[in-house]
Amino acid sequence: MAVLQADPAPPVEAVRRRPRERWTPYALLAPTLVLVAVFLLYPIGSVVYYSLFKYNVTKPRSNGFIGLENYQNMLSDQLFWDSLRFTTQWVVVEVGLQLVLGLGLALVINETFVGRSLARSLVFSPWAVAGVLTTTIWLLIYSPTTGFSRYLADIGIGSYGESPLIDSTSAFWAAVLAELWRGVPFFAILLLADLQTISQDLYEAAEVDGAGRMQRFWSVTLPHLRNAIVLSTLLRAVWEFNNVDLLYTLTGGGPGNSTMTLPLYVARMAVDAKEFGYGSALTVSAFLILAIFSIAYLKLSRVGREGQS
Repeated sequence: MAVLQADPAPPVEAVRRRPRERWTPYALLAPTLVLVAVFLLYPIGSVVYYSLFKYNVTKPRSNGFIGLENYQNMLSDQLFWDSLRFTTQWVVVEVGLQLVLGLGLALVINETFVGRSLARSLVFSPWAVAGVLTTTIWLLIYSPTTGFSRYLADIGIGSYGESPLIDSTSAFWAAVLAELWRGVPFFAILLLADLQTISQDLYEAAEVDGAGRMQRFWSVTLPHLRNAIVLSTLLRAVWEFNNVDLLYTLTGGGPGNSTMTLPLYVARMAVDAKEFGYGSALTVSAFLILAIFSIAYLKLSRVGREGQS
């Protein structure tokens, strides 16, 4: 009859080493967690904290805890609703146009032709230009003294001898055009990278089945780009929602607050008016709006779940 033998006890050195190995990953992550807490969690917490106060550095005697009063005032603030409405319009128009134009450019520079490298460099170059420098370039373009405004007036943007930035309608489309110049390369870069991963065998098989160019685009190219389109539009929507530099230096929210976005309104209240409490409440509201939008957008798009039942 066989005798069962117990497994030999692990060496003493191995037993002593186990707790240390268990805590090693946490020790390695600790510096990153500290940095996240200092540079992310603390600023968010301070904004939420000051949103519950009336805090104006120029009027220290009136400062103090007011609870949700800033949020109540925000609900009756017409400029808040106007800025939110314009922000929605700005994001929809900008992201939609940038996606269409960026996809078109990506399809063009993905083809093989003479000078393709130069064409790609020209397409991507606006993305490397800083926002304030971009605004300076377009301010010169829209200035009536430079002569470019006359050509813009020929296509209906502005009037002859006047800058298109002085009228509320033309100012919006002038700002849209300036941001398109900077934003289209973002989509072109991301979509081109995804286009280059599509197997040519798929196109050849579709061509053998009699599919034309447009049919191959709808049946092969677009489904393959779906995840890239969803993620790029989400990222760009968040960035356009938070757009401050271009609109602040190009229009300043004018004329007559017609191009005032919510982040620009936050900057005006917190930086110009020194109303840090109310500005913090506006910032918390913008954060919640973006968080809800991002979650709902990813849920509805079902990105990354094509293979799930």
